[in-house]
Amino acid sequence: MMEKLINTLVDYIWSDALVYLALAVGIYFTIATRGVQFRYIGEMVRLLFDKPQSQQGVSSFSAFCMALSGRVGVGNIAGVATAIASGGPGAVFWMIVMGLLGGASAFVESTLAQIYKEETDGQYRGGSPYYIEKGLKLKTFAMIVAAVTGLSYGVLVPGVQVNTIAASFEGAFGFTPMITTAFVVVPLAFIILGGIKRIARVADKIVPFMAVAYLLMMVIVLAVNLTVLPEMFALIIRSAFGMDAIFGGMVGTAVSWGVRRAVFSNVAGAGEATFSSAAASVSHPAKQGLVQAFSVYVDTVLVCTATALMILSTGSYNVRGTDGTMLVENLAGVAAGTAFTQNAVSSVFSGFGPAFVAIAVFLFAFTCLLAYYYIAETTLVYLDKKQRYPQLTTALKLVFLVVCAFGGLQSAGMMWALGDIGFGSMCYLNFIAIVLLSKPAFKALKDYDEQKKRGIDPVFDAQVAGVENAPFWQKK
Repeated sequence: MMEKLINTLVDYIWSDALVYLALAVGIYFTIATRGVQFRYIGEMVRLLFDKPQSQQGVSSFSAFCMALSGRVGVGNIAGVATAIASGGPGAVFWMIVMGLLGGASAFVESTLAQIYKEETDGQYRGGSPYYIEKGLKLKTFAMIVAAVTGLSYGVLVPGVQVNTIAASFEGAFGFTPMITTAFVVVPLAFIILGGIKRIARVADKIVPFMAVAYLLMMVIVLAVNLTVLPEMFALIIRSAFGMDAIFGGMVGTAVSWGVRRAVFSNVAGAGEATFSSAAASVSHPAKQGLVQAFSVYVDTVLVCTATALMILSTGSYNVRGTDGTMLVENLAGVAAGTAFTQNAVSSVFSGFGPAFVAIAVFLFAFTCLLAYYYIAETTLVYLDKKQRYPQLTTALKLVFLVVCAFGGLQSAGMMWALGDIGFGSMCYLNFIAIVLLSKPAFKALKDYDEQKKRGIDPVFDAQVAGVENAPFWQKK
């Protein structure tokens, strides 16, 4: 009964309205910023290695890794498989389109996070509630966003990550969910008890390694299946536009699932990356906006696409039609999820697929959990700015760890549904907020463009840029 109610709520939240809202916002910001996510690709890479401007914040690279650790999670492996199973190969095309458009949304929200950040207890804090309060001057709305975000990342979403780790380890190594859950929760407790600096240090080490290893595996799998690639790409394009004999009737479903999984994976515009973006120490807000736009490319255009190409090129997938009938069943009896990717890798490295994917899932999901905790803690700091109830932070740590343990022992369907509710709710709220508050981000970008044209390293002055109520930058 409870699971049915949750799934009904998911259907309402993730209706076509949210899918087309995400697309519309991405298109609007792409046009309004003159394709900032395309114009500054070289600059994005260069800015990754900028040195921090102060000791209070973390480096651009650390903030990038923290944000990427939140973006790159089980959605990149299990989520992509689900999109193909429900939306057909065409979903991959729309997932990539949403990733490209999402770069502009990520730029705007992360630039806003930098503009309206604060310094609290020697650390930079900021994110969607902060810019809603300062930029839109809507304190009640900001508190609602903080509460929804804190509930999502502290309670609703973490279970997806642990549940997928448990499922992949059970399939690869035969470990029971209880053993795997303990293996996840114990080191997680050690790291989150060490604060933001320890979280950033761990993300710095794991994120680059896991992304490179996963992409290298994709290259090997595709090289082995080189002869089928032209037909595979043709299938993706035909399916995306309803021109394929088998998947022709799934265009709407392909768009819906492609956008849905792209948003779930890279969360561009949902507000997630704004919290780590605000922690960065940079000389200009647009710098971190560009860095975060690049993280969307890494997440969706590289990692998600790597998963999709491995699955499709090896034929390791099933597709269920909108009427419930199986249109393609290459893996009889195999449910959509990590098993698709495991089978794809095993087709090249016999017996190695389950172990490789299980380890990849662990690294992806574990760093995701670190990002989730940091976001939940930041919303708590926002709601209790005067630190009247310091015991709440301790309570959050305990609740977060209990939720993670609980998630590892529940059904996958229930955990994914709760995750969808959390992400979907935040998307509606933050999409509306960043559209209403887009002018300060555009002014910051204009200021950045003008300084770049003069050949100088951009330094932000809120007064010169015409941005109001940004006390951190006015103080600077």
